[in-house]
Amino acid sequence: MAPAFFIKKTTRMKRILIFLFFLPQILSLKSQDSTQAPKDPALHIYRAMYPHINDLVHTKLDVRFDYSKSYLYGKAWITLKPHFYPTDTLSLDAKGMDIKEVSMLKGNQRSPLKYYNDGTTLRIHLDKTYRYTENYTIYIDYTSKPNELKAQGSAAITDAKGLYFINPLGTDENKPIQIWTQGETESNSAWFPTIDKPDQKCTEEISMTVPAKYISLSNGKLVSQVKNTDGTRTDNWKMDLPHSPYLFFMGVGDYAVIHDTYKGKDVNYYVEKEYAPVARRIFGFTPEMMAFYSRILGVEFPWVKYSQMTARDYVSGAMENTTATLHTNALQQDARQLADGNKYEDYVAHELFHQWFGDLATTESWSNLTLNESFANFSETLWFEFKHGKDAGDATNFHDIEKYLADPSNPSKNLVRFYYTDREEMFDMVTYSKGGRILNMLKNYVGDSAFFKSLNLYLNTFKFKNAEAHNLRLAFEQVTGQDLNWYWNQWYYGSGHPIFDINYSYDDTKKMALVVVNQVQKTGKIFRIPMAIDVYEGGSKKRHAVWLGNESDSFYFRYNIRPDLINVDGDKIILCQKKDNKTLENFIYQYKYAGLYMDRREAIEFCSEHQGDESARALLKQAMRDPYFELRNLTMNSLELDSPAMKAEVESVLLELATKDPDRTVQATAIGYLGTYKKTEYKDLFIKKASDSSYSVAGNALTALSYLDEAQAYQLANEFSKFPAKGDLLIAMSAIFIKEGDESKFDLVIDGFDKMPMSQEKFDESPQFAALLLKMENTEQFKKGVDALIRFRESIPASQKAELSKLINDSFLKPIGERKEAAGLKEQADYILSKIPR
Repeated sequence: MAPAFFIKKTTRMKRILIFLFFLPQILSLKSQDSTQAPKDPALHIYRAMYPHINDLVHTKLDVRFDYSKSYLYGKAWITLKPHFYPTDTLSLDAKGMDIKEVSMLKGNQRSPLKYYNDGTTLRIHLDKTYRYTENYTIYIDYTSKPNELKAQGSAAITDAKGLYFINPLGTDENKPIQIWTQGETESNSAWFPTIDKPDQKCTEEISMTVPAKYISLSNGKLVSQVKNTDGTRTDNWKMDLPHSPYLFFMGVGDYAVIHDTYKGKDVNYYVEKEYAPVARRIFGFTPEMMAFYSRILGVEFPWVKYSQMTARDYVSGAMENTTATLHTNALQQDARQLADGNKYEDYVAHELFHQWFGDLATTESWSNLTLNESFANFSETLWFEFKHGKDAGDATNFHDIEKYLADPSNPSKNLVRFYYTDREEMFDMVTYSKGGRILNMLKNYVGDSAFFKSLNLYLNTFKFKNAEAHNLRLAFEQVTGQDLNWYWNQWYYGSGHPIFDINYSYDDTKKMALVVVNQVQKTGKIFRIPMAIDVYEGGSKKRHAVWLGNESDSFYFRYNIRPDLINVDGDKIILCQKKDNKTLENFIYQYKYAGLYMDRREAIEFCSEHQGDESARALLKQAMRDPYFELRNLTMNSLELDSPAMKAEVESVLLELATKDPDRTVQATAIGYLGTYKKTEYKDLFIKKASDSSYSVAGNALTALSYLDEAQAYQLANEFSKFPAKGDLLIAMSAIFIKEGDESKFDLVIDGFDKMPMSQEKFDESPQFAALLLKMENTEQFKKGVDALIRFRESIPASQKAELSKLINDSFLKPIGERKEAAGLKEQADYILSKIPR
């Protein structure tokens, strides 16, 4: 499962300078939200593995859909057996269903059984007492009514009604008709009766009767299709290998299917037809990912096929349904968006790795969700390093540390949590981002060979089974021969992270360097940390392996020549916060010779805070040509161009990056800053780049041109309005049209914002859209724009609505209303303030 929008990491740097206008309100809101809520009595409930009374063996479903009512008419044949103790009862999860018949099936004969349906659980009295050696099959005729079910999701999974009819009557011309399901955590029991727990596994057959014009997708292999006389078709899907009920899936819609293969297995991409030409650019790394993961794990991709489908109005980022991943339609990027790189390559990698960790070997309980999600998160680092280089992997790792640290409540949570209010709470940045970093540190500690051999042992031991975090520890201990309870107790069953204050001193008389590492976290916990300290002396590096384990640890290093640099945590692998008290000269040396992504990033950030120093400016100028695109962007975004000296020193480099850099996002950033020089000699460049295939390059160039020639910028924006525009280009065009007072183009601005998928990107664009409202003088235009922002606010899924609606109200609507009132635009002020709940 990839988290839902608003918590996805952004792997490409992006300039959102107008966001600074709203920053004080956002920071204020974060501060208010960080206060701890009263303790919930539910936190005293121990969340154990669900008890096994009966075990699922096989599930066979026959379903058809009523689009007019958003109903599913289903028949289920469920084969089970007692887990160990004899039993004469069966409890099935069956949320919000109408139950028409419950019978025992013997041969072709059905015998009615007594049952009680409370709307959530179906309690059945069996016809006799069964022993664990005996299978039995229950037949159930039922109707699923998902839209009548009241269910609450989480930050990662924003709704929980299991079955979703999207635009079922076709009333929205801009949205396709689709059906899809979302099972995690325990929502599939809203569309078929089952034991809806992660520690159950069974094989599966699904027969779906769908309109013949549509395509279906489910788990396993499509074994047959039968055309019916009523304009429908019955597709029969079969899954021969056992998996958990939350991973069962159905998808139906008008899709283009792009076919690929991996070692003779079908690999298919289901996209809306307009995205068929670029589907391979979105998903095309999948076979290579399958080969990479199979090789490093020593376990071949275990399933019969692998398909990926996009969905409108999806309630999450993506879901790893066995053999059939479902993604948000935000992955459907057009060719111009993809010119900036595939923003969702991490989703593709993440969900694929789940086919091993989560689908093949599955957590036994939501308390142990780390066995699913931490591995999938970590796989992104593995893939990006393999495919795009060490810098890309390290950048992925760093951004996940940022996400974990962004929420001040995260350090108080254990990774494995047996106490929580609701299981949906487990889908947070502790499980995802922190858990992935814990695996990354473990890999560094035991070494690659032992790490992947341990994963191989774990997967082979628990394939088609369930596990807890201690099972993973035991696999590592068996391979390494080490007791790793200390690591699991600290990182899996403990909370928080170390905060270091690092100091250096040198005694040139004794030729002795002293490094003091203080742990200054206020939790009372001291972390045991193995780490490397690298000493750079006379042009060479010597590595020292040390252990931290005290509130203050001191390390002495002899030298002949005073070291140019002592680099604590030489691999930059530790999940921590730190104050590293190096000198400017140390950081400059670190950038040039230590070499890792984080070494260079730390140096850039330090120099950006000391731009009054000539050597710091020189380092920043050098870093503008850093080998990694993200650090080039970081450096440009750090430049103090208000300083005449800095502005003069970097102009030629900005021009070079704007015209020659191989990365489009770097070109876009450079063009944006070059535009602030307002030099007519760059006009031809801006005109040329305004027609670039990248929305970000084109948008920044159009904005830069508007600083020099408003009339020509308006002319180009007018021409561009005849074609689809998104992202930075749409924002640039919108600003120009509003400034020119061109009311005829305002619908384009609204339409562009409205059509953006519900995603992190839309949330990122909302500050710019709100800033455009601030500039609008025409009251009717302004009201339309406000209504568009309100539609966005109201479309936020229920589980995130309270927090994010408050953010939109307090950070966008309220300050705009106050400024409009201050400007004497009372009607506009009254209108926008009326949209804020009292």
